[in-house]
Amino acid sequence: MPVVIKICGLTTPEALDAALEAGADMVGFVFFAASPRHLELETARSLGARVRGSAIKVALSVDAGDDELAASIAALAPDMLQLHGEETPERVAAVRARFGLPVMKALPIAERADLATVCRYDGVADRLIFDARAPRAATRPGGLGQRFDWSILERFEAGVPFMLSGGLDADNVAEALRITGAPGVDVSSGVERAPGEKDLGKIRAFVGRAREAADRLAAPDRMLSRA
Repeated sequence: MPVVIKICGLTTPEALDAALEAGADMVGFVFFAASPRHLELETARSLGARVRGSAIKVALSVDAGDDELAASIAALAPDMLQLHGEETPERVAAVRARFGLPVMKALPIAERADLATVCRYDGVADRLIFDARAPRAATRPGGLGQRFDWSILERFEAGVPFMLSGGLDADNVAEALRITGAPGVDVSSGVERAPGEKDLGKIRAFVGRAREAADRLAAPDRMLSRA
């Protein structure tokens, strides 16, 4: 199956257009004041309208209350919510029921034992993101450009679709896909020139190389199916 590519933390029309034109499947918008990618509601409204159904719009929040979620949903009109904080399975289920939108839950990974948490979200989250665990002193849980040991995910089968995140860029996404077999990849800082400032060339390169890598990995399967 084709890899799902998400470009997250988009803040300008130019960056959004680059992601859409490159063929990103998902575009992410951050509603978290501590992030350099945080969007005000009016900006979110403008950017959201610009997508025009070309990709899945994802609204990212961190331990947000219902009122905050409702405001971001009203502005962006997202297709999916991404919960990137310490939301429990019960909270994920409540958000999903309250707003009637699919939910993607981010889980921090540092060692293989962290994968034990995954089963708690089976049947609750529609999709998972495996992101590098943030340092203790970090002011936000993601978008830090850090990666974890991808070999942790070798031969791992999650009960729900997942995406790989944390420290990805155009130079290493092929290796990441080869090692993990991830059905999706999510990038933010890896396509930036500075925190919160997307580089249009890096966006295009990331999408292109992720597609090329996914095609190469799928080629043996296609050959077998013709045998």
